[in-house]
Amino acid sequence: MHLAQSISPLEVVLTLLYLAAVAFLGWLGYQRTKTTADYLVAGRKVHPFIMSMSYGATFISTSAIVGFGGVAALFGMSLLWLTFLNIFVGIFIAFVVLGGRTRRMGHRLDAHTFAELLGRRFDSRFIQVMAGLIIFLFMPLYAAAVLMGGTEFLATAFSMPYVVALLVFGIITAIYVFFGGLKGVLYTDALQGSIMVIGMLFLLIWAYLSVGGVAEGHKELASMSDQVGAMKAIGHRGYTATPTFGWGRPADLKPGMPSPYDMWWIVFTTIVLGVGIGVLAQPQLVLRFLTVKSGRELNRALAIGGPFILLMTGVAFTVGALSNAYFFKHEIVRGQLVSEMPADVIIKKVPGKANQTAQYTLMHIDTDSPPDGKADVDLIRPADPADVRVLDDGRVEVRSRASSIRRAVGSV
Repeated sequence: MHLAQSISPLEVVLTLLYLAAVAFLGWLGYQRTKTTADYLVAGRKVHPFIMSMSYGATFISTSAIVGFGGVAALFGMSLLWLTFLNIFVGIFIAFVVLGGRTRRMGHRLDAHTFAELLGRRFDSRFIQVMAGLIIFLFMPLYAAAVLMGGTEFLATAFSMPYVVALLVFGIITAIYVFFGGLKGVLYTDALQGSIMVIGMLFLLIWAYLSVGGVAEGHKELASMSDQVGAMKAIGHRGYTATPTFGWGRPADLKPGMPSPYDMWWIVFTTIVLGVGIGVLAQPQLVLRFLTVKSGRELNRALAIGGPFILLMTGVAFTVGALSNAYFFKHEIVRGQLVSEMPADVIIKKVPGKANQTAQYTLMHIDTDSPPDGKADVDLIRPADPADVRVLDDGRVEVRSRASSIRRAVGSV
């Protein structure tokens, strides 16, 4: 779907104000950076609010809000268990059990980087070099995911070519990181974290208003359990329910064949445990503990970090699941019908047997104005003929009634 929109004067003003604020905070970090400790660990005297907001904004990035928000649309509110683990492990355990000890050790050893902290702790140059090498090789992969998310937003919101958006995003980030050091990063993180809080509060309120309120929204989402389609076979019980747990196998599967209840394991091992516990190993978060001067500041940061993570991931996962009810209720696609064709979609692979397929009719629609003859939306034709009508100008209007799963099938 073509999502680019015209930019209003207000959006231009707000964008310029944001860029000016980022530039100022980067300059402020540059002005306050005098020593190596200032540049690498922000002088070890960072205010608890700035430290906690930077920790949270670094912890919760594009992958958490956009990526896992989309996963929540597919798997439902069972992903809120990841929010619980994010807070319990990523905040409580990290700050109370590890944070204080890491801070004291880092100060005592006068360590300025995560690799240096490990090397001096174990008195091993080899460990320091290996840790630095691992960070150097693999951290760019994580950074690339964040850059891609920010680039997609810029390209969509401002109708920019992807490459131009990537250059703009990368250059702005590089300038305040290079010149402002960790102080510049912490200051801009605190600004971005504050904006995220305001944005997520607005998103939560808007989402519930759009689906008729909290009770009505959850009721409608619960009623959509039949929309999960073929995913019932792997344990999907609906967008408000926890997936089926167990190792049960239907009679037509031989011993050793895959369990039909794979979804529970995907959600709770790969996602909830894998992401929730993995946060403890992120060097960019561990480094934040070295920026405060005492345990008291760390405790004060803890009181801010927990609610921040709850608001960020809790809202993202809740709204992600609610998006099924929103699009089912509100989405209308209008455009020129380019083509319409039947398609066999594999809904289940059974080892040793023919794949189970379902036949859908896919509608390829050009939503551009004026139309260019190229389809930019693929939809499964709704079952109710009343949801598809031809407009006076020859375009079609489709009330898609599409859940995230039907939408994924339609884009195959």
